[in-house]
Amino acid sequence: MTTSEPRLLAEGFTMLESGRWHEGRLWVAHWASAEIVAIAMDGTTERVADAPPGYGWSFDWLPDGRLLTTGPGLSLADGTTYGHLTDVAKHGWNEIVTTTTGDVYVNGFEFDLVGGGAPNPGVIAHVAPDGATRIVAGDLQFANGMVITPDGGTLLVSESFTSRITAFDIAADGSLENRRVWADQVAPDGICIDAEGAVWCGAPGIRMLGGGPDAPGGALIRVREGGEVTDRVEFDRPIFSCALGGPDGRTLFALATEWSGFENIDANAAARTGRVLAVEVTVPAP
Repeated sequence: MTTSEPRLLAEGFTMLESGRWHEGRLWVAHWASAEIVAIAMDGTTERVADAPPGYGWSFDWLPDGRLLTTGPGLSLADGTTYGHLTDVAKHGWNEIVTTTTGDVYVNGFEFDLVGGGAPNPGVIAHVAPDGATRIVAGDLQFANGMVITPDGGTLLVSESFTSRITAFDIAADGSLENRRVWADQVAPDGICIDAEGAVWCGAPGIRMLGGGPDAPGGALIRVREGGEVTDRVEFDRPIFSCALGGPDGRTLFALATEWSGFENIDANAAARTGRVLAVEVTVPAP
């Protein structure tokens, strides 16, 4: 499925997450730098929006083009609060995905991940176009990247602490139903989906996940529903997010950073080992 070896697009970042292809460029959350950065296909970068300081935030767009950023709550680019996330849970919010009808799904968890706190199950909240906000799923083991299938009918969410991708049917009112395991024995963080409904996500067995000294530093796999792996791409360092884009939608962007544990996350960021790599694939973005 891949048609080239990974190539370096840009480097020198603190830590990158939440990759999205938007308006002809790759947009990324530049953690610990309080900014969203857009990267062109020639590697040039531009600071395009302010963002929360620190770690554990993401962004996406409403159908009308307004930018939403997570963090302590959910905010528009001008700082205006959107929805009522602080009314349904007191913790911070992580990943986000929006629908073509303006429904917003945001996930989060209530424990100090960076400080080494004991894990608590996470949740997914739904913010309707009118701002009404409610919890629509719980008991998620470190909810992480989310995508919606090309037909708009299913929400997929990474459960990083259980090495699986979980699926929910999206009801007409935005509720999530029919929870099920979509794929297991994977290592999902940030994920992306292609036009055939297959997901690119992290692979198990890399060095940071106990793969041993001869294991690759990072890897992405393309997975179908049920767990069939159709392709694998290896890298020299862990991949924390991926996105499909490029002029024809067939460029897989891998957001990579050297990693030495949550207890060293500030030192990791200061070392600026974050980079974006690109590899050409056969099946394009939806």
